[in-house]
Amino acid sequence: MKKSILIFYFLLFYALLQMFSWGALMIKVQPQSMGMVMGEGSVFIFLLFVGAYFIHASIKKEDKLKEQQQNFLMSVTHELKSPLAAIKLSIETIVKRDLDKEQQAKLLRNSLKDIERLDDLVENMLLATKIESRTYSFPKEEFDLSELVTRITDRLQVHSCGYQQIITTNIKDGIKVMGDKFALSSVVTNLVENAVKYSGPCAEVTVELCQNDGKPFLTVSDKGPGIPDGEKMHIFDKFYRVGDENVRKSKGTGLGLFIVKEVLQNHDADISVKDNTPQGAIFEVTFN
Repeated sequence: MKKSILIFYFLLFYALLQMFSWGALMIKVQPQSMGMVMGEGSVFIFLLFVGAYFIHASIKKEDKLKEQQQNFLMSVTHELKSPLAAIKLSIETIVKRDLDKEQQAKLLRNSLKDIERLDDLVENMLLATKIESRTYSFPKEEFDLSELVTRITDRLQVHSCGYQQIITTNIKDGIKVMGDKFALSSVVTNLVENAVKYSGPCAEVTVELCQNDGKPFLTVSDKGPGIPDGEKMHIFDKFYRVGDENVRKSKGTGLGLFIVKEVLQNHDADISVKDNTPQGAIFEVTFN
């Protein structure tokens, strides 16, 4: 970006210098043309600065997108390597050590969770690509949303905190929606995974599903650091992630909430985010 900006400002300075030089020369040769030169020069300067503003904004936007894409590639690489390394270690342990059936089963269960995590990542990337290219049709059918949310929260449940569940659910039975089951499962998965990811170790995450004025209403609450007001309007942008990329510790690709927004828009559903008390964030989804 620095090189592009420097070249841009050099050309801008050169254009202004040439304009003043030619204007001064014309006034010197034809003093009576001073009014015309001043008028046309003012219009030229105005148009030049308007154009310069938009070009500068475009360069900065392009540079920001490039930086986000680079961060995305780094994040994806990390997201792929971590579960693969864990799976490799588990399999090597089973092969090289004489473990009893219970220990083997535990390692295999952990490997299965890592494989599901990889599957979620790949599905997110494919779905985001199809949505952005407008090649995904969102096939809709009536299905049990209560069963879907229950299944996903059970799968994402964390049992590493003294074998206690950290995802608390309050799901009303029998709530059905007309929609794309695969895409909406991605919505629920991304919202719950984000809540677990950004909460502190063993912090409670709450998932609730009920009827609000006869409409399905889903809330996912966490007790993490929360989302600053200035960033709430950007969190659904592609590749956008809250905080400073240089000091961020949480994993992620910046695709999750982008997918959430796009899928819900195609289901005529609304999503909002507000602050939790005393800390954290609450995502609310209303199906119309």
